[in-house]
Amino acid sequence: MNRINESVPQEFILLGFSDRPWLELPLFVVFLISYILTILGNLAIIIVSRLDSKLHTPMYFFLTNLSLLDLCYTTSTVPQMLVNIRSIRKVISYGGCVAQLFISLALGSTECLLLAVMSFDRFVAICRPLHYSVIMHQRLCLQLAAMSWVSGFSNSVLQSTLTLQMPLCGHNEVDHFFCEVPALLRLSCVDTTANEAELFFISVLFLLIPVTLILISYAFIVQAVLRIQSVEGRRKAFGTCGSHLIVVSLFYGTAIYMYLQPPSPASKDRGKMVSLFYGIITPMLNPLIYTLRNKDVKGAFKRLIARILLIKKYPSDRPYRTEVHKAIQSPLLL
Repeated sequence: MNRINESVPQEFILLGFSDRPWLELPLFVVFLISYILTILGNLAIIIVSRLDSKLHTPMYFFLTNLSLLDLCYTTSTVPQMLVNIRSIRKVISYGGCVAQLFISLALGSTECLLLAVMSFDRFVAICRPLHYSVIMHQRLCLQLAAMSWVSGFSNSVLQSTLTLQMPLCGHNEVDHFFCEVPALLRLSCVDTTANEAELFFISVLFLLIPVTLILISYAFIVQAVLRIQSVEGRRKAFGTCGSHLIVVSLFYGTAIYMYLQPPSPASKDRGKMVSLFYGIITPMLNPLIYTLRNKDVKGAFKRLIARILLIKKYPSDRPYRTEVHKAIQSPLLL
């Protein structure tokens, strides 16, 4: 019993960049600003997608799921990181580390599959436009979203269980900003070859296969877009798909670098920076990418702001309803 108790620490020390104290203040400011922008941006997309009836489509249903994922993912890691950066003792309890590991891994795995689902939605919309409403019906959208969430959380249960079963022999210094599988495996005092092979196999399933399917779908999408006669239609199709491709490149590129490269001492610091990119920067950029490059979302924001202003201007019901109807129908807000 004593050996078992010694192998499971009561808390972990998250080293981060504690060997470079001059980086802590700049990192704190960057993390805090990024977290605030992530919360505001993703909340705005969720609210607008729910309130604006023009956005009640499969594409924005999946985008709402993505925003919810990014909200929860950053909230599972960033607040603890902010506390630790400004603390002398950069610790997290064993239970907190387990929760952070499980939640971040579940949401990250879910996002891997959800981005592939979103590319399938774009493939059907552009390559099979006449059959889009028949293929992407509400039930299928719910099933695809549920499949992504269930698969992501199932993977997290498996990965977290295998990682936490590894004996640590009292080691509790995690050379990372938060509890993540590769960092925790480095703490183990036994051979982790089997765990690393299993992690590599799962990473292929959740990273390489989805990104390969995305690239194949976009090859067909590009062919279909080039056949569109209308310049405006071609521009709109490339704009919508371009936003998704940027998100895919940012997320999969950094995640593949983190999980599919052979472990080496030289890659530790690079791995920490890469994990910060897909864990903090990408969730912050997602709302900006989808709003700045998307006329539908920008139009929805304008209509929502118009409604808020009209509520203040016309508190009584009848004039308010008349003005709201005119504002929503106005071409300037579409």
